Amino acid sequence: MPYVMRNKDGAIVALSPQQVAGCNEELAADDDELTAFLSDLGNSASSLSATDQGFIRVLEDLVDVLVDKGVISFSYLPEDAQRKITHRRHLRSALRGR
Repeated sequence: MPYVMRNKDGAIVALSPQQVAGCNEELAADDDELTAFLSDLGNSASSLSATDQGFIRVLEDLVDVLVDKGVISFSYLPEDAQRKITHRRHLRSALRGR
């Protein structure tokens, strides 16, 4: 059974599989309030994940600008990063060709 921590308003703010400081209220695994807390947590993670692809594109564009302006050399990047960026460039180029 999980243990929860609540804020001053009584809302669940943390969860632990064992009793630890602050998480000392035990709830049934199928408790409605616990289920709602986990659902909200999953929705927040999904919202963050939904922005990942756009943010990755921003970082790719930033690397391109920095290289084009001579601020950094592409070869300064770790080899793994170079491979990933080059692979994505090839994929984007192939998609544009279709």
